[in-house]
Amino acid sequence: MIRASLIISFYNKTEWLKLLLAALELQSNIHFEVIIADDGSASSAVEEIKKIQATSPLNIKHLWHADNGFMKTVMLNKAIVASRSSYLIFIDGDCIPHHRFVEDHLRLSKENRVLAGRRVNLSECISKTLTEEKIRKGVLERFFFLRLLKDAVTGKSKDVEKGIYVNSGFVNKLFASVTKGILGCNFSISKKDLLELNGFDERYRYPGVGEDTEIRRRIQFKGMEIFSPKFCMLQYHLWHPRLSREHEPENFVLLDETLKNKYIATPYGINKANN
Repeated sequence: MIRASLIISFYNKTEWLKLLLAALELQSNIHFEVIIADDGSASSAVEEIKKIQATSPLNIKHLWHADNGFMKTVMLNKAIVASRSSYLIFIDGDCIPHHRFVEDHLRLSKENRVLAGRRVNLSECISKTLTEEKIRKGVLERFFFLRLLKDAVTGKSKDVEKGIYVNSGFVNKLFASVTKGILGCNFSISKKDLLELNGFDERYRYPGVGEDTEIRRRIQFKGMEIFSPKFCMLQYHLWHPRLSREHEPENFVLLDETLKNKYIATPYGINKANN
């Protein structure tokens, strides 16, 4: 029985995807499907994914459209429509989930709630030393924390405290926040609620402040709780150069329209795409 659809935002970096999928093989709750939401990767990456699908123990669906610039939200909406479960978990292709990642999202989910997690930002050195074999052996969780602390002192790895895991629903909820925003790389929501929001606003064509901030505001206009538990739903973000933010002013114009009109269901989402 599929209890969740794990939707991965992906573009070209199959070496990162393999690390992510290796971590998904270790999940404590295995009742999920994987949807790779591919925003126009090259044919070489597509062929590599086909090989992965043929040998992986995971239930993997690969969705692809032609590369026409940054169209992440368009592909995410296609993944929402294609999903087969009633609960959706979102993660980026440059993040590695803790082995209880899916379990945590499912156990803390409830009606009228969106779950918002955070991430540890790994240093360049740690990111480049990780392999599928190391992930499968659990070294990132078991042995790397001291290394992470060392890197934190020098400023190489950041948000290391977000890598502390406590398997206690009481503790997770006791220190939880309902005031944090959403990171597009680590949040979950029921498919029903996301369809009522009409998915993501497809006008966002540049990275930065945008698609996750915009949908957070519509979630709030809908009256849903954004719940950010502590010490669980962990993930580790692989190092890479920061993407350009030069087009953020254009994103803010789109965001201002949502705020002004107090959109709940965006006019620029799934239904528009399917007309």
